[in-house]
Amino acid sequence: MPATATGYVIKKQSEAPNVPCPCGVSTRILTGADGAPCSLHVTTIADATRHYHRDTTEVYYILEGQGKMELNGEWHEVGPGTVVWIEPRTRHRVTSEHGLKTIVFALPAFNPADEWFD
Repeated sequence: MPATATGYVIKKQSEAPNVPCPCGVSTRILTGADGAPCSLHVTTIADATRHYHRDTTEVYYILEGQGKMELNGEWHEVGPGTVVWIEPRTRHRVTSEHGLKTIVFALPAFNPADEWFD
């Protein structure tokens, strides 16, 4: 049985809310409130706060900019075309001198109550 009455959801980035978050500013295009089991955000990041999720797996796809991503204390260079899969409980953050833009796909759908800080 579909999660929606129609079996699908169509959303436009231009109509999605921009929300401040520990990473920067996130355009929350697809969310759990849409009935989706996952979420998809476009997030602009300059200096994220280190955090983790207990239940959520995230996939970052870097669209624009250059930066570094910390994953459990190890730093990695990221730029356009980079994909980073982040398992639950992995501490992570991104820093970028000029900012970067990324798609963040989360499963299950992002839940602010599942954002933890040390």
